[in-house]
Amino acid sequence: MSHLPRPLPVLVLAVTAALMVGGCARKPQQPDPATTGSIGPQAEESLKTSVDSWARRYVEAPENRDTILGYAQALRLNGQTQQSVEVLRRAILVYPKDGQIASAYGKALASNGDLETALKVVRNANSLTTPDWRLLSAEGAILDQLGNVGEARKAYQTALKIVPDEPSVLNNLGLSYLLANEAANAEATLRKAAAQPRADSRVRQNLALALGLQGKFDEAEKVARAELSPAQAQENVNYLRAMLAQQSTFKDVRQPDRRKTGA
Repeated sequence: MSHLPRPLPVLVLAVTAALMVGGCARKPQQPDPATTGSIGPQAEESLKTSVDSWARRYVEAPENRDTILGYAQALRLNGQTQQSVEVLRRAILVYPKDGQIASAYGKALASNGDLETALKVVRNANSLTTPDWRLLSAEGAILDQLGNVGEARKAYQTALKIVPDEPSVLNNLGLSYLLANEAANAEATLRKAAAQPRADSRVRQNLALALGLQGKFDEAEKVARAELSPAQAQENVNYLRAMLAQQSTFKDVRQPDRRKTGA
């Protein structure tokens, strides 16, 4: 698999375990856990506060499903991946057939670098007769990280048959295209994701990244500025321009699209 340039300071391209469905309950001002990619502009400042808040809830109710999911996600986003794994390892014993718990556990394992175990967890938790789209999207993300792009795309497409136009699945598929240096396909997929009413900020920031990687800076800047503070948006745009100036780097990014169009 080809390698993209290093990620933007704020527009964080998810090339690790974040390429997965989380399945945590939504909370006000928290990113949708089923969406991969950039963390919202307020997230870095509020991560520790979020961990502390969830930790207090977890101490009070360690077997509450929503608390487990929220605490595990907060830990993972704060870089405390091993602790997130341990919280969810215990949760699996309490909720052995819960698809969202299994998906979150797989995500934590992958964030901690244990991709093979993560893949086994999400596959074992899924059902061949009534598959869970969240687990399919998680499986696809792990397969992408393992370099099995073909199987990853099949998993995403199967998930989309269950939940057509689900923005979190489209987002993961779009990032799959970005990882494969298929920026035009990534743009089209992320546009579709961003158009969905439930798409969150990270979907639109990933769209801005896909646009920027193709040199479409005016539109990328417009998308970025709608989501970030002026300073953060300008930082992203400046960084994209600096990367584009390195023609040798972006030649590889654009080449797959030129081959497809015959240019």
